Amino acid sequence: MHPQLEAQRFYSCAEFIDALERCHEKEFYKRMFGVCNNEKEALTKCLKETKRTLTIKSIEESKAKRKVIEDKWKKSKEEEFGEDAILKKIMERHNISMADIDKD
Repeated sequence: MHPQLEAQRFYSCAEFIDALERCHEKEFYKRMFGVCNNEKEALTKCLKETKRTLTIKSIEESKAKRKVIEDKWKKSKEEEFGEDAILKKIMERHNISMADIDKD
């Protein structure tokens, strides 16, 4: 049996959840002999599709958030070292670290 299903989380599978619950409410021996297998398979397919959709959405949201963070870091570095990090390249060429600058 599937774990406790939340109707609001799996609203797209609500009809399959109801069909399986109705089947399980029938006589016990029907459940034991696989009468509810079709309903259970349909629910399983629906849940997998829902999970796949939610995973894709979550990945896309994560990528968007990551891009915002990377843009902020890039802007911060540009403010600190200049555009294209020219100051950082010069410092690396002359073996100067930020710790050396902070000492002064």
